[in-house]
Amino acid sequence: MAQYFDNVDLVSNRRSIVIKIKNTVLNMITDNGVFSKSKLDFGTRLLLENLPLEEIHDSILDVGCGYGVIGIYLAKNISCQVDMCDVNRRALHLAKTNAKNNQVSVHVFESDGYQNVTSKYQTIITNPPIRAGKEVVYRILFGAKEHLVPGGNLFCVIHKDQGAKSTISALKESYNVTILEKSKGFFVIKCTSC
Repeated sequence: MAQYFDNVDLVSNRRSIVIKIKNTVLNMITDNGVFSKSKLDFGTRLLLENLPLEEIHDSILDVGCGYGVIGIYLAKNISCQVDMCDVNRRALHLAKTNAKNNQVSVHVFESDGYQNVTSKYQTIITNPPIRAGKEVVYRILFGAKEHLVPGGNLFCVIHKDQGAKSTISALKESYNVTILEKSKGFFVIKCTSC
């Protein structure tokens, strides 16, 4: 649970990992107290491998960015403004370091969900912090609508054992929902604001 909250007092144990997604190689620094510190988790990999990059342009917000994989990958593959936010200060520091090390220009800032988000985006993307609880996850998924431009998209990934099917049903009440991919119980979901 520590990875979902501020944990600057947790003992640091930085490590370097190499992540390859399609033809993009990312050199990342991780640490204790951040999600998926040893390797890229399957859900995030599936999300990134199935994003329709040709549909993503203008502006992107990576909510719950962790040490920066999603936002940095997108900044390397799409020419547009990428903003990244998280509530975990250690993760934010790593995201800034990793952006610099991977030679991308992104804007990283502290925010608990959308608390400090003031802009509107064409794309919001997240691997939501499931273990932080349904209330937190729903705040991120449904709160996105207030920060998307008309016709903008929310992309997310959720496992069936973590409520994917009920979440998809709930999302259909607020968005036009498309399942982009299903694998090993994970659903990659596109939600278009209407």
